[in-house]
Order: sequence, then structure tokens, then C-alpha cells
Amino acid sequence: MQRIPDLPTIPNRPMYIFLLVLTVANAVGYQGWSTLYTNFAVHEAGLTGAQNGLVQSLREVPGLLSIGVILLLLVLREHRLAALSVVMLGAGVLAAGFFPSFGGIVFTTMLMSFGFHYFETTNQSLILQYFDVRTAPLIIGRLRGLNAGGNLAIGAVIFLAAGVLPFSGLFAISGGLAILAGLWALTQDPRAQGLPVQRRGMVMRKRYWLFYLLTLLGGARRQIFIVFSAFLLVERFEFGVREMTLFFMLNNAVNWFLNPLIGKAINAVGERRLLVMECLSLAGICLAYTVVEARWLVGLLYVLDQIFFNFIVAVRTYFQKIADPADIAPSMAVSVAVNHVAAVVVPVVGGMLWMMDFRIPFYLGAALAGCSLVATLFMRVPARGASC
Repeated sequence: MQRIPDLPTIPNRPMYIFLLVLTVANAVGYQGWSTLYTNFAVHEAGLTGAQNGLVQSLREVPGLLSIGVILLLLVLREHRLAALSVVMLGAGVLAAGFFPSFGGIVFTTMLMSFGFHYFETTNQSLILQYFDVRTAPLIIGRLRGLNAGGNLAIGAVIFLAAGVLPFSGLFAISGGLAILAGLWALTQDPRAQGLPVQRRGMVMRKRYWLFYLLTLLGGARRQIFIVFSAFLLVERFEFGVREMTLFFMLNNAVNWFLNPLIGKAINAVGERRLLVMECLSLAGICLAYTVVEARWLVGLLYVLDQIFFNFIVAVRTYFQKIADPADIAPSMAVSVAVNHVAAVVVPVVGGMLWMMDFRIPFYLGAALAGCSLVATLFMRVPARGASC
């Protein structure tokens, strides 16, 4: 198993440092918002399950519109767009606590979401362009581990400050830190010479069909965890802000150590085996949500849910191994849009189904995991890449 290089020997180290700072900033801003959102929406803004589902669906619209990154790259360097995206995310998070209404939540959530999704698009693209097929999984694992570290840090801050500061102050801390990091990144130029020139315009190829399908199913399945698992804990099991913060902190403490190992596991056993394990585990977890009654057990399921979904990074490294290197930037924009086609629909439909029976969205999640399992069995990687 290849060990990730030490920092001084990592190829394109300026880009690595650039992405490291922005990844942590993105984590701090988005995790701060995620930690506070459900309690803020329920207890301050008084959102119903249906309204929450609608907000979460609208939150995914910027992901669907990530295809716009292709147009922005005609006038902006990709690294500058990444930095501006983190600034936008921070602005949306900072403003969130000042608008405790359905309309206010929709506005600030959309602002935050455009920044988050555009950074995710450019971040994925830059990693796959600047690091080879053996190093990229390790870099992804390390950055996701640092992402979890940033999540853990802001979770600790919120936990300690929750009894002192109002929601507006807690949101402002997370958003302000993201803005500062994004402004720093705007002063940097981490580009390297000699990389393949990326194609301009939209790129969709028939031979990438499995990547698109796995991305679509993953986007739909992700919403069950993001929207309904957290809502289950708050609404049905009455977890408060500090309890939810502890769950987020526990998730990220585990992910801090786990994500670098996932990158190594991709090189060791291949994408297909890892994704099969993910699909089977998530199907079981979704079904367990429908019958569990103990608070401690539903909390354990929530942590396991987060752990196994981290394996989804194998879909990106699979694409790197089958793709034309010049297709990466436009394809990442397309993939984020594809990811959000179902993600826009699932929360609002799931919210309506929740009003009928809270179990139905989780049955849907198990079905989506089953479909992903079948699709994963078709995965093959060329000889030049790591074996699946």
C-alpha cells in the first residue's frame, strides 16, 4: 500500500496548501451552518417538516446549477473561482442567524449553497488535475480528514458558545472565518505548468454513463442522511443544540482518522469493493431507522450513516481512471449537476411523505442504496489504473 508522501515531497505542493486552507474554511462554514440549521429552523423560525423539505430541496438547486461553473471558467481562473466560492459561502452562513423566517432561511441558504457547491466543483476538479491516480485518493483522504478536523473544531466552538451567544452570533463565527480564508486565497496563485489544457464547454460522453448513474444515485441517497436523519433526531427524539453538536463532533472525530485510511483503501482493494460495502451498509442503516426506538441507538445509527457514506469518494477516483485528462474540469461541473438532479426532488417529496409516515423516506433511502449496489457491480477500471 502506497504511503501518502510527506508535505515537502507532495507534487504541486502550492496547490495542496491552497486547497487545504480552503477545504478547512469550507468545512468550518458549512459545518457551522449544518450544526445550527435544524434547531434554528425548528425552534427559532418554526418550520414544519414540509417547509424543511422545501428549504433542503432549494438548497440543492445551486448544485443543479453547478453547470454554470463551465461558463464562469471562461472568464475566471479555476483557483480564483474556488476562493470566491468560499467567500460566498461564508457570507450566506454569517447572515443566516439574522433572518429567522421561512423567507430569510431560503435566501441565506441559497447564498451559502451557491458558494458551497461551486467550491466543491472546483475543488474536485483541481485535485484530479494536479495529482495522479495513485496520489489523488490519498490527497482526497487527507483533505477529507482535515475537513473533519475543521468540522470538529467549529463544533467544539459552537458547543461551548451555545449557552452564551444567540444563533446570530454562532452563525457569524462560522461564516466570518470562511470569509477570511477565502479572501486570503484570492491573493494566492498556486498554478503549475505543463498540465493538460481543460476543454471548454460542456462534456458528456457515453462511456462515462456509469459515473453519471452512480453520481445521480449518490446524490439522492445523500439527502436521506442530510435532511431526514437529522430531522428524525431533532423532531422525534428531541435532541437539542448541544446534543446535535456532540453528534457532529463525534462524526468528525471518527472521520478525521478514517478518511485518510479510505484513500489508502482505494489503492489497496479498489473502488468497487469499497462501494459494495457502502451500499450494503447504508441500506441496512436506512431500514434500521424505521424501527429503532432508543435514543442512544438512533444516535449510533446516525454516526454509522456518516462513516459509510464517506466511501462515496471512490466514485470520483473511478472517474479519474477512466476519463480523458482534458475532460476533468467540465466533467466535474456536469457531475455535480447530475448529483443534484435527484437531490432537488428527494427532500421536498420526502418531506411530503414524512407527513404521511416518517418511515417512508428511509425505505426510499434503502431502495436507492440497492440500486447503487447493482450499478456498482458493472464497474471496471482500465489496466493503467488501480484494480477494482
